[in-house]
Amino acid sequence: MKKGMLLNAPLSAVIATMGHGDVLVIGDAGLPIPAGVERIDLAVSLGVPSINQVLQAIEAEMQVERVVLADETLERSAQAMPDWLPDEWHQRPLEKISHEEFKQRCAKVRAVVRTGECTPYANVMLVSGVTF
Repeated sequence: MKKGMLLNAPLSAVIATMGHGDVLVIGDAGLPIPAGVERIDLAVSLGVPSINQVLQAIEAEMQVERVVLADETLERSAQAMPDWLPDEWHQRPLEKISHEEFKQRCAKVRAVVRTGECTPYANVMLVSGVTF
C-alpha cells in the first residue's frame, strides 16, 4: 500500500508522469472540463472535498514551479492570495490571466481535478517544476 498523504490512484498516477512545465488544474465543482481532457472527479457533495484539502495532498507529492490564477479569483479574495491556496505556495511565481483564458487553457492540460468546492472562481493551474 502507498504510504503518504495522496492516496487517489488516478491523481497520483498523473503527478508521477508529469514533466517540467506540464499543467494540472484543480477546480471547483462548476469548472467546465473540455472533452478529451482527463477528468479526475473527487467531488462527493457540496464542499467535499474542499479545494484546500486537495491542494494540501498534492503539495505532499508534486513539485509546483508556479501557479496560474484567474483575475476574477484574485478580485474575490480579501487577501493578496486566496485563503484556500496553501501557504507554501504564496511565495511561488504567480501568473494572472482572465477566467475566459483560464477555461481555454484547460483544453491543453494533463488533467483537471474536480473538487466539491463551491467558492466562485476557486480554480488553480499548477505548473510542474523539477526537483533538481
